[in-house]
Amino acid sequence: MNPSALKGRSLLTWIDFNPEEIRYFLELSKKVKEEAKKGVRKQRFKGKTIALLFEKRSTRTRAAFETAFGEEGGHPVFLSNQDIQLGSKESIEDTARVLGRMFNAIEFRGFKQEYVEILAKYSGVPVYNGLTDLYHPTQALADVLTIEESFGSCKGKQLCFVGDGRNNVARSLMVISAKLGMHFTIVSPKELWPDNELKNLCETYAKDSGSKLKITDDIEEGVKGADAIYTDVWVSMGEEALKAERIKLLSSYQVNAELMAKTGNPNCIFLHCLPAVKGEEVTFDVIEGPQSRVFDQAENRKHTIKAIMLATI
Repeated sequence: MNPSALKGRSLLTWIDFNPEEIRYFLELSKKVKEEAKKGVRKQRFKGKTIALLFEKRSTRTRAAFETAFGEEGGHPVFLSNQDIQLGSKESIEDTARVLGRMFNAIEFRGFKQEYVEILAKYSGVPVYNGLTDLYHPTQALADVLTIEESFGSCKGKQLCFVGDGRNNVARSLMVISAKLGMHFTIVSPKELWPDNELKNLCETYAKDSGSKLKITDDIEEGVKGADAIYTDVWVSMGEEALKAERIKLLSSYQVNAELMAKTGNPNCIFLHCLPAVKGEEVTFDVIEGPQSRVFDQAENRKHTIKAIMLATI
């Protein structure tokens, strides 16, 4: 592919990118990670600025964007709800047009997917989805990089997400797996299955890539043969009132040593986007054990985000 085709593009969801483009981001991520290990600093964003808009709190997303952009000589500007008029006194459209005239790129982490789409439509600069209620694309790219560091190519590997199958991470993993030919299973109670519209869309990608997609509430059937078991918190930001209901629904879907053993794969790794509630969705011995790759994932947020920005700004 021609890398110049990515210049100026926004990343709102992996639905908007073809497999070749996603693979380019992955290979560039590996390259910039190697540069970081060698202490190479190229200052490719010198004189450039990025606005980081945060409705929701963050550790990894904020740290990854700020350090990745700053190491390349650019100037990141953090803007929370307390700092700007996002969607209150000023419309999202107007905020987008103002920021687009002052910054070279915008990152948005918040609730509505609609907001990040409006920012991309009206700003005239690349916009990056740092998490919305529907998608978390930068997390998914870091997850695939982590899987490839463990197994080589992700194609043909079996990734299994256990827990809330409707959440933004599960949805993003389904899309990127289907595009790249990685088999993907959601193991979740039926009340928390993703919508059929997304599943049917991903099935069309899977036909081209050779990916096999499955959604089941049967834990033994779902995790058997998995190369990677993935989970996330049972209660997402903004859903705290549903905690008791979620614990009741998901308690039998906890990732513990017994569940990991049900994969039948001694080389199976454990993944989690963090932060984790140890003792709820995952036991302490699993997340802190030898199968866990969660801190590799956390580090890889930075390298993949740097690659995304380098390719598109």
